[in-house]
Amino acid sequence: MKRLYINPLPVRLWHWANALCILVLILTGIQIRYIGQVDLMMSFRTAVWLHNVSGFVLGGLFAFWLLYYLLSDRTSVYHTDPDRQRFFAEAYRQMKYYGFGILKGDPNPHHVTPYRKFNPLQSMTYQIVMLVLLPLQFGTGLLLWDVKRFGTVVDLLGGVRVVDTVHVLLFVAFSAFVVMHAYMGSLGNKASTHYKEMLTGYEEIEEPGDTAAAGKRG
Repeated sequence: MKRLYINPLPVRLWHWANALCILVLILTGIQIRYIGQVDLMMSFRTAVWLHNVSGFVLGGLFAFWLLYYLLSDRTSVYHTDPDRQRFFAEAYRQMKYYGFGILKGDPNPHHVTPYRKFNPLQSMTYQIVMLVLLPLQFGTGLLLWDVKRFGTVVDLLGGVRVVDTVHVLLFVAFSAFVVMHAYMGSLGNKASTHYKEMLTGYEEIEEPGDTAAAGKRG
């Protein structure tokens, strides 16, 4: 095994702060949505205040993330392969691995490097989440934060009910993403590998021949 420095400190700090804000938004959002049915040991007013503050903090974290990756040489970790034929071939191999290869103990076809951290499916998913879904969630949340101030925009979009429906649907999508993200984080060499990576910045990578050697020892 060798250790590669995959996640610099700014990325790790952003990741955990981002995770905390999203968790708070999900929990307070549930209480706000199901007022009188869900009680998280706080008043409705406190839940609304905490939801709004967490949303604005998350917006600031998004701006930090965007500037960091635009201004640093790490932006390549989110890039998909420009060769479309190679991209789809690699994506297909990754889907086969997630679908049944991982259950047979096959090695992950994607080899992590500091500048190619994500496999094709991950890079495509994160681009959609970070550049489409998250801005949409910010936008609808901002409109709902002060409907009177942004009334003209809300009306153009079809009214409060439409904006609220989009916001709630995105909430469901992000809740599912958080669960899947936590599960995918357990699929390293050990269940704790990727979690440790986001604390230390280092990931343990199998050297060529490690798998074969392990098979002979077994």
